[in-house]
Amino acid sequence: MAQQSGWTITEWLEAYRSGDLTPRTALEQIHAQLDGQDPAFIHVLSHAELSAQLDALEALPDARQLPLYGIPYVVKDNIDVAGLPTTAACAEYAYTATADSTCVARLRAAGAVVLAKTNLDQFATGLVGTRSPYGPVPNSFDKHYISGGSSSGSSVSVARGLVPFSLGTDTAGSGRVPAAFNNLVGLKPTRGRFSTTGVVPACRSLDCVSIFALNVTDAEIVAGVMEGFDSTDGYSRKPPTAATLLPVKPRLGIPASLPWFGDSQYAAAWEASLSKLQAMGVELVELDYSPMQQLAELLYGGPWVAERYAAVSEFMDAHADQMNPVVRGILAQAQNFSATDTYKAEYRRADLARTIQALMGSVDALLVPTTPRMPTLEEVEQDPVGVNSQLGTWTNFVNLADCSALALPAGLREDGLPFGITLIGAAWQDGSLAEFGRRWEAFAPWKAGATDRSLPAPVIATQVPAGHVRLAVVGAHLSGMPLNIQLTERHARFVESTFTAGNYRLYALPNTTPPKPGLIRANEGATIAVELWDVPVDLFGSFVALVPAPLGIGTLTLQDGREVKGFICEGAAVDGATDITHLGGWRAYIASR
Repeated sequence: MAQQSGWTITEWLEAYRSGDLTPRTALEQIHAQLDGQDPAFIHVLSHAELSAQLDALEALPDARQLPLYGIPYVVKDNIDVAGLPTTAACAEYAYTATADSTCVARLRAAGAVVLAKTNLDQFATGLVGTRSPYGPVPNSFDKHYISGGSSSGSSVSVARGLVPFSLGTDTAGSGRVPAAFNNLVGLKPTRGRFSTTGVVPACRSLDCVSIFALNVTDAEIVAGVMEGFDSTDGYSRKPPTAATLLPVKPRLGIPASLPWFGDSQYAAAWEASLSKLQAMGVELVELDYSPMQQLAELLYGGPWVAERYAAVSEFMDAHADQMNPVVRGILAQAQNFSATDTYKAEYRRADLARTIQALMGSVDALLVPTTPRMPTLEEVEQDPVGVNSQLGTWTNFVNLADCSALALPAGLREDGLPFGITLIGAAWQDGSLAEFGRRWEAFAPWKAGATDRSLPAPVIATQVPAGHVRLAVVGAHLSGMPLNIQLTERHARFVESTFTAGNYRLYALPNTTPPKPGLIRANEGATIAVELWDVPVDLFGSFVALVPAPLGIGTLTLQDGREVKGFICEGAAVDGATDITHLGGWRAYIASR
């Protein structure tokens, strides 16, 4: 195993910057370890194919400054890489890609280097990782267990420490289930955040390219490279507004009732995860998940199976006998649905999605066990459809409801096998899930995949998130005060309670409803208690418009020297006001009344 086994993207880049390593020497060393007979891979690049990529990388101007300079990765073999075969795990279907998929093109431009195309459940139809003529992909922890699918080879390649990230796809959970089974982060984006141009469709209206990584930071680095509107993809979308961050102590909605299908170790791991989350300060709220379960049943029990058939109908009509029999049997159900059935199912989907979105509005995000059980290869062989359906219990509904999701490691079971949880947010809440995911990683750290290597401690950003303004509030906008709703209805996020620098005075202004203070910078003053809130930039103007004279928004200096936007008051307005500086803050003044 190469010395780089289990390295994160940041560690790779640091090694390159130090001069201790070059992409050519490092990647040729890793490439030499890849076995074309390994069921994780369908196509391992030849030495010449790898060398051509490295030559092109070295020819790029300022290549060392690229965000993914020399970072190796692997690609699920339903995603096009120029010059390489795309099989979707069906040799008879194979074609040579004439161009990179949009995601691969963006990664290539950022300096990343493809090492292999990986195995999958044929035509991305399955959550087990066994429905492939190239062989089932064993779990990276225990070969008797499944790796999960359909992105089986992509997940185990990262878990084994061969590469720091990989690309999968996720329609019904294919980027989350393998993450849980291999102790990885699985980022399932909002539909349309990443382009699917150059991806063999499963259900094109639901498909997402997904990311497997060792930690949350790496997943976000890759996502930052791949995201962006693509006019060649009819389902590509632009984010409507800045994402809302989860509160420091969020309310997470969990299922009130959970089926474990006899897997008591998974049930115990879930309870242990909940205890850790509560120790972090998370409030757990039990919700009725029956709308989610009803929506999940539509994916394979409704006409969306016909959308899967539509993706490969011409091939299947001519080559059905050359397909995996389980996959063929699933797609053959398309003939059971009419166009009328499709519209009726879409109306049902829309109604259930609206119900789910209303439920989600009562909490900050949803939290589920990524899967309800972890089956062996033998158990899947005995009941390939039934076990697969069980694995989709908490994943199948997510794309149908237009949600974002982030699968996270959540410790090991008593037998040493991994367990995972998934955060689910509304569309375009990807960033807020990742921010909480880093906090979870810091509180309950995990090893690098299936290796024994400890990951670097995540950096919990204290800077203002992109697309937000940090605002200090001092009076009626404090949490629990009458005007705090003006912040929360604009999706502002509480950051911390702190104090101004020592040169401020606080006054209770007369004749204001509700009562309001005035904060004045003075030669002689004191520290005043404030709260910091991060407000989305695109909603900040509407907030400022509500601030009445003599108040305004200016720049405040905090006790630790930071400068933030905050409430200020015209100096003339404090004539006749009550000086309450000695109380140290508005809450103390209200209590004194």
